[in-house]
Amino acid sequence: MTDEFTRDELVARLVRAGELEVSGDDLTEAATYFDTKGFRFHGPDGFESDFDGLSAYFAAVREAFDNRSIRRGIVVAEGDHMACQTWIEGTFVREFTQSPVGPLPPNGEHVVFDLINIFRFDDRGRLVEEWVRTDNRALLRQLSAEGSRPDGPRG
Repeated sequence: MTDEFTRDELVARLVRAGELEVSGDDLTEAATYFDTKGFRFHGPDGFESDFDGLSAYFAAVREAFDNRSIRRGIVVAEGDHMACQTWIEGTFVREFTQSPVGPLPPNGEHVVFDLINIFRFDDRGRLVEEWVRTDNRALLRQLSAEGSRPDGPRG
């Protein structure tokens, strides 16, 4: 853990940062939970970004989805790292410009982003690194962009 924050305080900071990014209610406050200069994001399929890229992604989510919410599941903490389950949900009502396959038109459906996250905090309790894993195929199916699937086992 960091010198300044307990595990529970870091969990609360993580939850609050996610709530603010998803809602867009106070992006100035949201930025205080990150090392905005040094933050690195490592996503599925080799996607890499910085804080500005992460902010742009969440702006696209806020634009495309109404009735958004975020929930965190099981949280495991070890040193300055924290891992958890995350579900971001919303109704897909406008174009989503940041899907894994590029811009997609809305389908009006309720969509659940089901994620596994690992976060690293600095000694000031700020997020400095994040790794995300998700099933993009399941997400694309919800976004009506599944494409054709060859015969055979799914995996």
